[in-house]
Amino acid sequence: MENNVYSNPLVERYGSKEMLENFSPDKKFSTWRKLWIALAEAEKDLGLNITEEQLEEMRANVNNIDYELAKAKEREFRHDVMAHVHTFGTAAPKAMPIIHLGATSAYVGDNTDLIQIKDGLEILKSKMVNVIDSMAKFSIEYKDLPTLGFTHFQPAQLTTVGKRSTLWLQSLLLDFEELEFRAETLRFRGVKGTTGTQASYLELFNGEFEKVKKLDEIVAEKMGFSKSFLVTGQTYDRKVDSEILNLLSNIAQSAHKFTNDLRLLQHLKEIEEPFEKSQIGSSAMAYKRNPMRSERISSLAKFVVAMQQSTAMTAATQWFERTLDDSANKRLSIPQAFLAIDSILLIWQNIMDGLVVYPKMIEKRIMSELPFMATEYIIMEGVKSGGDRQELHERIRVHSMEAAKTVKLEGKENDLIERIIKDDYFNIDKERLLEILDPKNFVGFSSEQTLEFIEKDVNPIIKKYEAMIGIEAELRV
Repeated sequence: MENNVYSNPLVERYGSKEMLENFSPDKKFSTWRKLWIALAEAEKDLGLNITEEQLEEMRANVNNIDYELAKAKEREFRHDVMAHVHTFGTAAPKAMPIIHLGATSAYVGDNTDLIQIKDGLEILKSKMVNVIDSMAKFSIEYKDLPTLGFTHFQPAQLTTVGKRSTLWLQSLLLDFEELEFRAETLRFRGVKGTTGTQASYLELFNGEFEKVKKLDEIVAEKMGFSKSFLVTGQTYDRKVDSEILNLLSNIAQSAHKFTNDLRLLQHLKEIEEPFEKSQIGSSAMAYKRNPMRSERISSLAKFVVAMQQSTAMTAATQWFERTLDDSANKRLSIPQAFLAIDSILLIWQNIMDGLVVYPKMIEKRIMSELPFMATEYIIMEGVKSGGDRQELHERIRVHSMEAAKTVKLEGKENDLIERIIKDDYFNIDKERLLEILDPKNFVGFSSEQTLEFIEKDVNPIIKKYEAMIGIEAELRV
């Protein structure tokens, strides 16, 4: 790496080897050559004068890419595709006359983009399955551990640590369903010609539309697609890019929500992300345990959410059969969004592999708030002992106010229960009162909901993709 030029952090710090390879020059330009070979093979099969010798020469040079020559040709032609046509032709001179026959630049450019998107989704799918599996195990492990629920980040009814985890998982599951849909319905741009009318192929095949349609089908199949667009302009509909970025943005949103909650929980000292033995939280404050993994996810997530707008604007502003104001944008937005989400999922998995729960801190916070939440139960118990409901309500209201004042103004522990025990009107046995205050009485069906959700919605996905489970999620930095 040259240290006097800008380096992309997604490449140098965050992206995985497989995602970097997916958007590498080698993958891009070798795919261009594979597309030219698939086109030539299909044209030969359909009767055009292309020899096996020409095809063999092309196949032998798929990865023999002279990048310096390609750069020189692009400076000469100001056209990247024609630069690579000539570079490929130099390596395979016998095939030069039939390389790119009948095609337009979008044939290699757009179809390669779609192939990289397709393969990128598969890489993300694998990482998402691993995060889903880890979160499911975490949810089951802590399905019975009561914790204080929050609405507006104010104390609310209790839930369990495992049930709260299912909320993070539910969000990711919606994203996974969308990813499966996008992967299954992604179409090939295909062999469509300069403005999508296949006019050049009309000439090549002497007006035989059936042969031209067959050419499109054969090439799509050779490149791993079950169907291609029936109509395009020069390019595939740029709405596809916007839809893919919507998906990536949705994953980013789910990840960000998870890290928001985790950072708040870490502040409360209830749950912490992993912190390695030699890790430094702050250069000044040696005691600090900063949630750097969660913060990195939230930082990358904002980048992806913001980037979605660029593909939306591009889709909205394309003119007629095409304009070129999508090109530079696509080179930046699609690979970088994939790399960022890839990084997010790796970090998320790394967090789940070492997430630390502190039950005693969780219990302490519950017990500081639970007496207030138990007041309705205490009133009902007082009624059973012969008390008047309205009088009990008024007395417990006054005791609650005094207890809250003790907590907020004097910094003391919540003494509401002691106040109620001392109030003879309630006539409630202390042991019975402590039974009422068992946190498990206040979590509703948290455990049952967690089990049902994992069993019915999550396990089928884990079972379907169990071969993908087992990724090592080690951070590069």
